[in-house]
This record gives sequence, C-alpha cells and structure tokens, in this order.
Amino acid sequence: MARDAGPPKTGPGEREVLLGFLDYLRASVLAKVEGVGEPAVRTPGVASGTNLLGLVKHLTHVERHWVLGERTTRWKATFHAKPDESVEDIVGAYRETTARVNAVVAGADVAELRWTLTHLIEETGRHAGHLDILRELIDGSTGR
Repeated sequence: MARDAGPPKTGPGEREVLLGFLDYLRASVLAKVEGVGEPAVRTPGVASGTNLLGLVKHLTHVERHWVLGERTTRWKATFHAKPDESVEDIVGAYRETTARVNAVVAGADVAELRWTLTHLIEETGRHAGHLDILRELIDGSTGR
C-alpha cells in the first residue's frame, strides 16, 4: 500500500478548500481497502465488528444521506457488507456516490453546504483513521 500523501493543495476559494480536503480523505479511505483480499477486507478487526468494507459502505450512505437526500434510518446496518456485496460493488458505489456529491457541490451555493461539507470531512477523517488502524492490524501497512 502506498503511503498517504500530505495535506492537499487546494484552490483559493471555500469550495476548493472543502472539496480538496474531502477528496483527499476519500482517497485515503480507498487506499486502505486497496489490495486487501477476501475475507480480510470484511473480517472485523475489533469487538464492535468494524471492518474495512463496512466502513466504506457506511461512508457511502453518509454522503448519500447528507447531500443526495437518500435518507438512512438504519445506520447500524450501513456498517455491514452483505455476503453478496463484493469489494468492487462497494468501492464502485462509493466512487459513484462521491462523484455525484461533487457534482451537486459544484452547482450549489457553497455557503448553504458549509456545515454539511465540514461534517463530511469530519466523518470521513474519523473513519479514515479507523481504516488505517484496521489495515495495520491486517497486514502491517500504515499511512503517513
């Protein structure tokens, strides 16, 4: 696994800074899953059942909920990949969702989305840290 890059270079505007940091964290999330095979990618690393694939699935639901208006009521269920959901399915859904979110943000008044984008940065950063620890437990790989 490649080591994480340093903080992103962003443009001068608020939209560029917020999306720059969010995209940086999203890339970190995906890097933590890259190269991890079955069953390790979905094997819980801690007693709560948290695992790499479940965290990516959860973050997909977070972005859909907060920006795309797809309400989630069963948050605990978003942390668990179903047996028939492959790594490609979940990573693909995350990539597709983040692209849709970026398109919404590109066409919106960023001031109206400031809280939401800050929340997404916080949530994604928190779970990127969880992913980093889980990945280290799996194969010793660490971030920067």
